[in-house]
Amino acid sequence: MKKLLFLPLLILSLIVEAQTLEKSKLESMTESSWQNGLQLLQEIVSMPNDAYYPEQIAVNIKWCEDQFAKRGWTSERLETGGIPLLLAEKKQAGAKKTALFYFHIDGQAVDRSKWFQKDPYEPVLKAQKSDGSWEELPIQKLQKEYDAEWRIFGRSTSDDKGPFAMFLTGWDALTQAGMNPDYSIKIILDFEEEQGSPNLPGAVTQYKEKLASDLMLIMDGPRHTSNLPTLSYGARGISELFLTTYGPKLPQHSGHYGNYAPNPALMMSQLLASMKDENGVVVIPGFYDGINLSSQEKEILSAVPDDEVAIKKRLGLGRTDQVGQTYQESIQYPSLNIRGMRSAWVGPEARTIVPDVAVAELDMRLVPESDPNRLFGLIKEHIKKQGFHIVENDPTDEERMKYPKIVKVKTSISYQAFRTPMDSPTGAWLRKAMSRAFGEEPVQIRISGGSIPISPFVDALGIPAVTIPTVNADNNQHSPNENLRLGNYKEGILTILSVLTEPMY
Repeated sequence: MKKLLFLPLLILSLIVEAQTLEKSKLESMTESSWQNGLQLLQEIVSMPNDAYYPEQIAVNIKWCEDQFAKRGWTSERLETGGIPLLLAEKKQAGAKKTALFYFHIDGQAVDRSKWFQKDPYEPVLKAQKSDGSWEELPIQKLQKEYDAEWRIFGRSTSDDKGPFAMFLTGWDALTQAGMNPDYSIKIILDFEEEQGSPNLPGAVTQYKEKLASDLMLIMDGPRHTSNLPTLSYGARGISELFLTTYGPKLPQHSGHYGNYAPNPALMMSQLLASMKDENGVVVIPGFYDGINLSSQEKEILSAVPDDEVAIKKRLGLGRTDQVGQTYQESIQYPSLNIRGMRSAWVGPEARTIVPDVAVAELDMRLVPESDPNRLFGLIKEHIKKQGFHIVENDPTDEERMKYPKIVKVKTSISYQAFRTPMDSPTGAWLRKAMSRAFGEEPVQIRISGGSIPISPFVDALGIPAVTIPTVNADNNQHSPNENLRLGNYKEGILTILSVLTEPMY
């Protein structure tokens, strides 16, 4: 009888211990598990994951389902009309709270010719040489040696398969020690994030009862550039603007029709230039309305340890736009960015012509104070004031003869911004967890400059959301030669363990 009583008491003590683990214990668990975690990382990165190819995503979904099943989690596909979401759940007996974790498993497309390895989907280990180049090492070297500065190269090592592998590794380390969090966990896996998660907002509304939770933790994005542990309390939203200006119906010989046929590339350039001043500030009236940073908010922003001299040097910038006085201030405002332009041909294919059209694509990063529909309205009104007639489709012959300046305008809204108060209970809980793991409070970002599709969850579920970034900032995210620093992989596991073992508020 005593033996039977002893076992439940032992299990109970282990569960209690999981809530009070000190830094040394967390580090010990990380050290004993990270190599197994690297095997997980290699396995998941080796699966191509471009959402333009649903057959690739299907393989990833099945792998994730299998991983949850072998760990005793339940999972189900949430149909969206496109690529499904995957919702996994692990309930804890007696838990009063539920945390919803977000990861995305799809990745950016790859141009294999730009990668310095045989296959972007075959992860390789590399060390940086004194000249800044990278030398490939046998990955088996990690069985006996470790250097925090070594990196694993491969698509989605950082964005965002690496963090998911960190979570699975941390979970395994916890359960192998007989421990559990004191809250239930749901995980939502997004397989279309790099495509703007087009089906996500509708799906969140449709499945809000299944997704119901008390808070949301987003495991995506890089740490602060200092590479210190980081918490980000929001992210900007994103919308897009597509512009086309028109010249002659067909490209025309510039000798015969230059000085006669209006050039659409010039019209586009003049139109775009009219939207900003020389300091990069949008001059469209009302664009920044509603954003007035208080002295307290500016103090919070100034506490972020940005090295702006180093940032400018790394980017090769002799000056910066003056939307805000600092980098952190600049991302508290909506942006209007020309992401690409096209008209006729250049280089070896150049032709002496007056082009027929010019195309510009702009992205507009949003903050909580900026309604994208309102901003689009302001932009269209500004365009009209520049003498343009706006059309939704290519102009007819009648429209061409009637209006001297025509522009086609198309708009798209992917998702809104979100921002959780830094002094919220969720923020305090996470700061306590990470301070326990790292011995100091994390860097705190009021809102990050990039965009993640979280506002649909915040709006539909009515919950706070905070991002826990773990990967190195110089990971070449979205670019060739994406990588994950080994030190960040280890510390990512440590971060996960700290959150899983922190008693929920």
